[in-house]
Amino acid sequence: MDDTFAAGDRFLTSQARLLERRLFATLFLGQSGGHVVDALRGYQNDDGGFGHGLEPDKRCPASLPIDVEIAFQAMALAGAADETMIARACDFLAATAATADAGGAVPPAFAVIEQFPRAAHWTDWTYAPALNPTAGLVGLLHQLGIEHSWRTQATEYCWRQLAADGPPGDAHTLAEVLLFLEHVPDRDRADEHARAIAGHFADIAMLHLDPDAEGYGLTPLQFVPTPGSRWRPLFTDAQVGGHLDRLVKDQQDDGGWPISWAPPSQASTLEWRGMVTLQALRTLAAYGRIRPVA
Repeated sequence: MDDTFAAGDRFLTSQARLLERRLFATLFLGQSGGHVVDALRGYQNDDGGFGHGLEPDKRCPASLPIDVEIAFQAMALAGAADETMIARACDFLAATAATADAGGAVPPAFAVIEQFPRAAHWTDWTYAPALNPTAGLVGLLHQLGIEHSWRTQATEYCWRQLAADGPPGDAHTLAEVLLFLEHVPDRDRADEHARAIAGHFADIAMLHLDPDAEGYGLTPLQFVPTPGSRWRPLFTDAQVGGHLDRLVKDQQDDGGWPISWAPPSQASTLEWRGMVTLQALRTLAAYGRIRPVA
């Protein structure tokens, strides 16, 4: 079991970017989450947003909501929230929402990404304000305990959209919505929506409940990365166990885990592999499939 962890550690040391190495040190070596915040500072722009390919599928330096979400995710995972950094990012999101005039919602990206290398799936659909990424951003702000006027406005948007649209149609929107429902304060309302959504899992595109499914998709482990995850009861033991088996099997000879899509560059590929390798190690350790070793 220790060989899996040690090989993953070596991959992160040799191939991952500083952010994932700092996250690894926080999660497994007891180092301060403040180092993760420090690693994020270079990605924050003067307008308060985050950019510079923090989400590696586009190499755009401009601030994008999807990059803000990656920054919030890193701080939440590290258990270290810099309130000034987050407040500035929320000001950016508020300005973006006001420009979009969509009731508080923001899009993943803007047309500026077309000036830079990007993965093929980053096209004009990412310019539309929607639950993806608005719901995830709001959920992370609730998780981090950060209040802001945009959070209030966007929370109401999310409730309206869930009531109007019903269950998400794709796995990425599902991930954003479940993150929102996990951390929003209205627990009865959130749990009711989550139960309704779970009844439609078979209809959600790119959700791979079968561990033998091929091609791109999200698995239950993306939604329940630890046994204590709030939505663990939404998935069967067989589904979770099968995907844990598959995760162990998928480790590559270099110690890292693969990705199933084509990023825009070799650097992007390695950055993504660092992200998914860290996620794999965290999940396998949480479920007792591997034992972290110093």
